[in-house]
Amino acid sequence: MGGFFGVASKENCTFDLFFGTDYHSHLGTRRAGMAVYGENGFSKSIHNIENSPFRTKFDKELDELQGNYGIGCISDFEAQPNLVRSHHGTFAITTVGKINNAKEIVDRILKDRVHFFEMSNGEINPTELVAAMINQKDNMIEGIQYALETVDGSLSMLILTPKGIYAARDKMGRTPVVLGKKDGARCACFESFSFLNLGYQQDRELGPGEIVVFDENSVRTLAAPGDKMKICTFLWVYYGYPSASYEGVNVEQMRYNCGRLLARRDNADVDVVAGVPDSGTAHAVGYANETGIPFSRPFIKYTPTWPRSFMPTIQTKRDLIAHMKLIPVHDLIRDKKLLLIDDSIVRGTQLRETTEFLYESGAKEVHIRPACPPLLFGCKYLNFSRSTSEMELIARKVINELEDGEVTKEILQEYADPDSEKYQKMVDAICEKLNFTSLKYHRLDDMLESVGIDPDKLCTYCWDGRE
Repeated sequence: MGGFFGVASKENCTFDLFFGTDYHSHLGTRRAGMAVYGENGFSKSIHNIENSPFRTKFDKELDELQGNYGIGCISDFEAQPNLVRSHHGTFAITTVGKINNAKEIVDRILKDRVHFFEMSNGEINPTELVAAMINQKDNMIEGIQYALETVDGSLSMLILTPKGIYAARDKMGRTPVVLGKKDGARCACFESFSFLNLGYQQDRELGPGEIVVFDENSVRTLAAPGDKMKICTFLWVYYGYPSASYEGVNVEQMRYNCGRLLARRDNADVDVVAGVPDSGTAHAVGYANETGIPFSRPFIKYTPTWPRSFMPTIQTKRDLIAHMKLIPVHDLIRDKKLLLIDDSIVRGTQLRETTEFLYESGAKEVHIRPACPPLLFGCKYLNFSRSTSEMELIARKVINELEDGEVTKEILQEYADPDSEKYQKMVDAICEKLNFTSLKYHRLDDMLESVGIDPDKLCTYCWDGRE
């Protein structure tokens, strides 16, 4: 995944850029960077943030990164922003998205003898590839439109130039781009809350495929938004920060709604309701408020010295480390029947081990209620850090076993139907395999109702395979 922040200011923009970018740290774990333009031209800095917070890597460089215009990013993958010299002039670019047809694009562009650098794993830097696509056209606007239309997957971007910052949202709006403003400055970002403590107020969200350019004084639309949208629903369920809003719907409120609708279809006999921190907490509060069952925190996430991205290189210890941040509170677990809400079940490894340590800590029962339906398809539109190959998904593993390896898309549609016999067999098998007392997933129709916008505007591919 990833996030970005861009600012144009009458004054030095570095303070706003630094903290605005830092507020996107929950969206990426590996790379971070900032680029600015000022009297001395362009300057940029990129760091590895795998085991260190963003702030600790860049605070000593703030005196060097001086300028009125700047862009910054947090990324799970490639190093960015990239600084590019071309017939458009010099510009810096940062992107969020996933390019499924990168090889075809590279082969097409290489015919013109364009040179690409490779990343350490031998792959082309996707942001560099986007810059190369933009440079195929005579002007910046046509180049951005060409990139948006050419990419199979998703693509949103910020481009820093000496005259202003271009912001473009994915053609299907799969990820958000939000504009903010205050006296003497304007900004664009992924997360709508990222500018609030910096004195900005929200201006508006870009529509699907919309392209704008802004400076410190104004914003101008260069390409109007399209009519069709497929924004990622998982942004609300898991990835979004609680104070963020997408399409006018707050993440925390959506999660309350999820828990509330989960509860309305449930009749579990339990003592307390708890959420797997942090994303499961709001879902659990919504469930508890609806049922009147007490909300509790039977384990606490320990974060001071455990960055989100931390993972040791000792393979045999990876599963253990995955849940070591969760510290049990034995007095709230012992002899209790617990109902636990997590945002989702991906592989199931961490939740199984969490359940086991709850039993070991004295829990009588552990009932699991994921806040979204079973994940049946790997995401083809966004580079989520939690994404995995489809056959590693616990639901797909179980389906493969139930169907003796003969799994077609038609069969998967049967398993996606919560009212089907196959669906219930799948759920029962997952429950047994992961050692839960009981398991009941959120229904897709209820989850979409929890968002509250037109369901046709929401991407549900990972649950039902519909593009």
